[in-house]
Amino acid sequence: MTLPTEEQTIKTWTNGPYTISTDPTLIPLETLNKWFASDDFYWAKDLPLPALEQSLQNSLCFGLYHTADSDNDNDNSFIGIARCITDHVTFAYITDVYVHQSHQGKGLGRWLVKCIGEATEAMPHLRRSMLFTMDWGRSVPFYEKVLGMEVAECKRGEGMAMMMRKGRGYPRSMDG
Repeated sequence: MTLPTEEQTIKTWTNGPYTISTDPTLIPLETLNKWFASDDFYWAKDLPLPALEQSLQNSLCFGLYHTADSDNDNDNSFIGIARCITDHVTFAYITDVYVHQSHQGKGLGRWLVKCIGEATEAMPHLRRSMLFTMDWGRSVPFYEKVLGMEVAECKRGEGMAMMMRKGRGYPRSMDG
């Protein structure tokens, strides 16, 4: 096992009563798993808690928290998440970007994604960041604008092929 590089150290951003931290140990597993089991996370499903914990430990996580009372550091409410599956050097796959509905419409999703952009831009040898979305109306324009991402054309025999194989953890709701 290698020691964490500078790019892998815990980072924190603050915006008024909101904080984003890359410390995966702050993320309440039970709450996140309830989100995964909800209709809001149409692209995922809940996991056994040890598997969920392992997925967070093996990812670059961005937990979003709201502090109701700024004088009480322990009064943090978990309200959002994003994960990057990454080697911290050449590749980052962005997934599970979510802000709880009670805090949507405040620019927090944009801020969360900008923090991802800042963290991945700090990787000097990054070859590519990727994500998948089926939301052409909202998500595609959002990621184009906020992260400068482009839709990869998937024409057989030309350019990059966006490919996948469905595993046992693939949510059936995605089969349409």
